[in-house]
Amino acid sequence: MLRRTKILATLGPATDKPGVLEGLFDAGLDVVRMNFSHGSAQDHIDRANRVRELSRTTGRRVGILCDLQGPKIRIARFKDTKVRLEEGQAFALDINLGENDGDNTQVGITYEPLAQEVKPGSRLLLDDGRVVLDVVDTDGKRVNCTVVVGGDLSNNKGINLLGGGLSAAALTEKDKEDIKTIGKIKADFVAVSFPRCAEDLHEARRLLEAVGSTAGIVAKVERAEAMEVIDEIILASDVIMVARGDLGVEIGDARLPEAQKHLIKRSRELKRAVITATQMMESMIENPIPTRAEVFDVANAIVDGTDAIMLSAETASGRYPVKAVEAMVRICQETEKQPSVRTSTHRVSENFERVDEAIAMSTMYLANHTKIAGIAALTESGSTPLWMSRVRSGIPIFAFSNHEETLGKVTLYRGVFPVPFEFQAADHAEVNRDIINKLKERGQAKQGDQFIITKGDLTGQAGGTNALKVVIVGEGLTP
Repeated sequence: MLRRTKILATLGPATDKPGVLEGLFDAGLDVVRMNFSHGSAQDHIDRANRVRELSRTTGRRVGILCDLQGPKIRIARFKDTKVRLEEGQAFALDINLGENDGDNTQVGITYEPLAQEVKPGSRLLLDDGRVVLDVVDTDGKRVNCTVVVGGDLSNNKGINLLGGGLSAAALTEKDKEDIKTIGKIKADFVAVSFPRCAEDLHEARRLLEAVGSTAGIVAKVERAEAMEVIDEIILASDVIMVARGDLGVEIGDARLPEAQKHLIKRSRELKRAVITATQMMESMIENPIPTRAEVFDVANAIVDGTDAIMLSAETASGRYPVKAVEAMVRICQETEKQPSVRTSTHRVSENFERVDEAIAMSTMYLANHTKIAGIAALTESGSTPLWMSRVRSGIPIFAFSNHEETLGKVTLYRGVFPVPFEFQAADHAEVNRDIINKLKERGQAKQGDQFIITKGDLTGQAGGTNALKVVIVGEGLTP
């Protein structure tokens, strides 16, 4: 059984070591993530070139996701690298303090408006919530606080406001420069950090189009206020990322499981793909096997319907990057055997405004209720396999396309597998034979298997899917 849930692996120093990227390909990763918070433009270009080359030599089309840094609201640096804060003590955040002059009583910050955007009683969470401060008052550009949860605090740690509300723009000048690099890379996806509203995502799309990029937009849901307008953010994006680190800090950890389930469910309802990310196998940064809690965490995201699960430091800088992907593969394969993961009532009572969408839904109903080995969808834009993949199923969907951009986008869709395909024939029966022969060459079709083929009367026309046909491997294939 082909694994349906897609695996993202972040590239970094650990994957630059000889043989590691090849090991990740062999282990089964589907998409690589390049984190633009670290490394130079040339680093990212070089890594992308290696991924493209391996995709060519292995015949496995692996997608590329570029993750923009976004606004970084951070403390500055300490004279002695780090300090120890005790519960109840006074501590201040001051934009006017020198960048390297922090001590046990105060530290500089990078975000000038902070004093204007907090008030007495506001709660600030530093270093992903490991240190908690309550605001006492502000004095000009200085924020005076009391330590509520103490601990060690080191240089350049992030600052979050509980409940959200900081006004930093989603796209920084650095991001805009990085988008030019992304245009050269020809990335399949671009992740926008800390979007507050749909306009942040529209702006990113305009900037990408200006450099000739057709990359899909991934909205990283990290701000509390994003949850208040989540439908408009989902609809402005191609993919949603449940970025559980900052989101958990802003809304509180106890609310995070419900938020994750809602984001996955709502993204699928609105016909968008969804990634679940952050600390999925964090222990594997140092250990060769995951904890039982991590196994349950990954499995629960799969049961909820996530398209993809993401590894961050586990592969970018961890000791066991290949083992981390292999462990994820095993969890996916076992979890996907559960009947609940393969049954669906998605949109069974809805009407469809588009013929191609109705064909996609009809295909999945037929596939789930008869003995079908797989679905072959000839696609220009990737929309038909995306709609199909919103329906829970155990049936593989093969997206046949001659467009490199489309093949890249479907690498992220649950249960969809990219197949490069040149339309050599105009005759429908001959196209059907070519499709089945391609599947046989890949070892994914055998004598007697039933497949559903979807395509349009006019191949090469986006939105033209209007036909569904059941064929049997080994029998005469007619139009």
